[in-house]
Amino acid sequence: MKRRIFLPVILLVAFAFSCKEKNAEPKNETETNQWIYANMKYWYYWTDQITASPDYNKTPGDFFNSLLYKYDATARPDGDRFSWMQESAKELEASLGGESKTSGMEYKLVYFPANTSNVVGVVLYVIPGSPAAQAGLVRGDVFSSANGQKLTDANYSKLLNTENKTSYTLADIKDGTLKETATVREVTPIVLQEDPVFFDTVYTIGADKIGYVVYHQFIPEPFKANNQAYDKKLDGIFSEFKNSNINALVVDFRYNPGGYVSSATNLASLIGKVSANDIFYYKEYNKQVTETNLKKYGESYFYDKFTAKAQNVGSNLKELVFLVSSRSASASELVINGLKPFMNVTLVGGRTVGKNVGSVTISDEKKGIKVGLQPIVSKSLNKDKKSDYHVGFEPDVKVSEGNILFPYGDPRDPLLGEALFRITGTHVVRQARNARVLQEEEANELVSTISRKAGGSNMFFDK
Repeated sequence: MKRRIFLPVILLVAFAFSCKEKNAEPKNETETNQWIYANMKYWYYWTDQITASPDYNKTPGDFFNSLLYKYDATARPDGDRFSWMQESAKELEASLGGESKTSGMEYKLVYFPANTSNVVGVVLYVIPGSPAAQAGLVRGDVFSSANGQKLTDANYSKLLNTENKTSYTLADIKDGTLKETATVREVTPIVLQEDPVFFDTVYTIGADKIGYVVYHQFIPEPFKANNQAYDKKLDGIFSEFKNSNINALVVDFRYNPGGYVSSATNLASLIGKVSANDIFYYKEYNKQVTETNLKKYGESYFYDKFTAKAQNVGSNLKELVFLVSSRSASASELVINGLKPFMNVTLVGGRTVGKNVGSVTISDEKKGIKVGLQPIVSKSLNKDKKSDYHVGFEPDVKVSEGNILFPYGDPRDPLLGEALFRITGTHVVRQARNARVLQEEEANELVSTISRKAGGSNMFFDK
């Protein structure tokens, strides 16, 4: 039986139903459901809420959902918003490693104009070398039609949820109005590995030197690699930051839905005013998992420490700013929460998702199980045993990026511009944003493709 570490890292134990078979035939639905039940009953954080009399006649997807202690704002405010199952364990594990079939373009869909059923897409970023990049799409592009049809809240799912070639008709937004152009970009998705370490630079503004890094997902390395390539890339960037004598840091998490806690520990250890003896975070499990692993591993099983990093910049920082949004979740929030006891942390943007819980990947292809589970198995707390962000972190400065986007690193970007102002006291480019504008623009957003990435707060195209 295979379990891949996600958030949080788990030193997994073998127990009664560990696998011994090799290359078994695919299981029928009842056998698959029995396997799902056994694993969920052991690992699930809310195991005491799982029924003792499950209906094994359901399809595996329905069966898995029937076991969940589902969130309800009134009846179950402490409930589960994040566990999921995929029909293909291979696809689940690949997506957690940053590999998926994609055009290489992440975007958000917004109602435009507001209070109508019309929808437009706004490109958030494009992976270099991807089909979208080769087609000429860039961050900030707006599209209003797909395959010749105007997008609405009734048809966007059918038009965009496809692995086939799609043509996007670009449009311009100017002075609050939309004008469709004659420009069409055709894109065909491919299986693609995403490098999450997307952009970095250093600003010199007066006496301040400010490091800026954009990080899209907590992934240590390419899928099936074992080289920590992406963690090492971050190490290299922070080495450059240190050599540049930065005294402030801006970390862009606005499109980061989470990922592996090993990478979260690595990044936090590069940033924090910490030592290798300091606790990064504690892990709280259900009673059964706690008792089993306390006996086997002792108290150290239930916390992770920071690691010593020669590239650490923490002692030089006068300001630490995270750019966040309603798409920032999980490991992104873990880093923020884990650093709060050690240094002042400023959040600029929108309220984060509020995922203070961790999951583990459970699969067993050798036993003939084709599905992959990603159940919540733990709750995360910082050194001070605080985990009070289940409704998300409220930003210190509310700012919306809006629907007219600028290239990464451009101070005209409202979030980055506000962060630079907080650090330097000077608006590099004057911004006029306020809470009312933020609320209006957040209300106009329908969904984004970030939500379907592994670790996202929900699955995209759920209509």
